Amino acid sequence: MTGPSPGVPNWVDLASADVEGAIRFYTTLFGWTAEVSGDDFGGYTTFLLNGLPVAGAGPLFGEGQQTAWSTYFAADDADLVAARVEAAAGKVLVPPFDVMDQGRMAAFLDPAGAPFSAWEAGMMRGAEVFDLPGALTWAELNTRDLEGAMAFYGAVFGWTFRDAHVSGLPYVIGERNRTSVAGIQLMVGSAWPDDLPPHWLVYFAVTDCDAAAEHAYALGGRIVHQPTSISVGRYALVEDPQGGTFAILAPVR
Repeated sequence: MTGPSPGVPNWVDLASADVEGAIRFYTTLFGWTAEVSGDDFGGYTTFLLNGLPVAGAGPLFGEGQQTAWSTYFAADDADLVAARVEAAAGKVLVPPFDVMDQGRMAAFLDPAGAPFSAWEAGMMRGAEVFDLPGALTWAELNTRDLEGAMAFYGAVFGWTFRDAHVSGLPYVIGERNRTSVAGIQLMVGSAWPDDLPPHWLVYFAVTDCDAAAEHAYALGGRIVHQPTSISVGRYALVEDPQGGTFAILAPVR
């Protein structure tokens, strides 16, 4: 994964029912430090890895919202992204707005209902480190409409696509300028409960997937999918103590 360029994941943050509990869990699991902002930013927490921002966390915004990770895609012009989302039959949940001098953001739903966001950098560029243990290494859309997702994200972000397979199942890689940006996985089979909505899943790199999964469990998390070897490495699906789901990946070196 590369650094911020248009249409590339450049930030992830967690909306949590217990931000203090999330800080304890993730700082211990990934070796992050937490930098809590002042009241002007609502106490938003920036997680740092070796002094560089890698992710964020904040409280839930409203009643009924569940603890979840959000994926942000870099934008040169968040308003233009919003216009493309609407033109491609997506929904603008939060119209573009300025986050003081830090940047400009907006939140959306794709046509199948998967939420995602855009970040137009100001003083805050987004994550400053990728692919190292404890940093974002991949973003993946899980959807029941593969063709529709390709059409939508191709129109919004200019992605092109190539077919791949993970554990023998259909998988598509979204690319910009022949660089892999994100994955799209078709939700088919008994592994996907009918009531599980389409969603973006964030992957954090680890050195040892099995050890990291056991560590997450010892910290009060839940192992949703046991460590499994795939072509690109070994991964597991984990739920934090508040219910936020994320993946860990020990890539093939």
